[in-house]
Amino acid sequence: MQHGPAVRRRKLGAELRALRADAGLTSGEAARLLGWHQSKVSRIETGTSGVKPTDVMRLLDVYAVDDPELRDLLTVLAGAEDDGRHRWWHAYRGVLPPAYRDFISLESQARGMRTLETSVVPGLLQTPEYARAVTRAAVDGLEDCKLDALVEVRLARQDVLRSCPPLELNAVLDEAVLRREVGGPEVMAHQLRRLCDAAALPQVRLQVLPFTAGAHIGVTGPFVIFSFPNTTDLDVVVLDHLTSSLYLERKEDLQAYSEAFDALQFHALSPEESLDYIAGIADGA
Repeated sequence: MQHGPAVRRRKLGAELRALRADAGLTSGEAARLLGWHQSKVSRIETGTSGVKPTDVMRLLDVYAVDDPELRDLLTVLAGAEDDGRHRWWHAYRGVLPPAYRDFISLESQARGMRTLETSVVPGLLQTPEYARAVTRAAVDGLEDCKLDALVEVRLARQDVLRSCPPLELNAVLDEAVLRREVGGPEVMAHQLRRLCDAAALPQVRLQVLPFTAGAHIGVTGPFVIFSFPNTTDLDVVVLDHLTSSLYLERKEDLQAYSEAFDALQFHALSPEESLDYIAGIADGA
């Protein structure tokens, strides 16, 4: 397990190495074309050192990579300061911890997101009132101005569901998410109705894992699996902890969590049944 930046460097390096091979170049040939020492290319490809966004663009030019989506993705992984389309969160650098910024950068470029939530509604589906209540509870003694900023970030993140193409969100919600009264009855009722609205979106698939399902593989805690366009080598599992986030990148980890998510979907209610279930709880709220 590693923290986000180290994982991103390794994944970026592996992808650049594969693109170089596809271009039919050795690391030495690529270095000569760029006027670099071969060791620089090697360090980039092994992820042992960071790489400037401008250098990534030069490498992609040499490798004749003209796919704009892939170029954009790899640039973001390098930490590029682009035109702001995908890095709006830098305006909140003073209030966002690095792990959260890293998570948002991955989320902004992902093609799909599979998530198990066991305690709270996924951030991409939270109402402003619910987001405020959750954030206030999670961060003790937070100043109002910082609380406002964090809620703004939570709501701004939701734009990925309205982008073109939108992020495909597959979420399994433990019933506890629906039953835990966050922010009071009125806030919770509004949040449940928001979930019903979201479930009708073609890019969103919601399933409820009812209490009657008993113990399940997700009892160990929530997780997120990000999938990216063009390549599966960049897919990553994210585990949130109280003070940090951990990223799993090994193929064995990705396979294990993907299989776990498939099992959770199998034991959960269908999307149609889940919508009725959520609506029933909302009506009784």
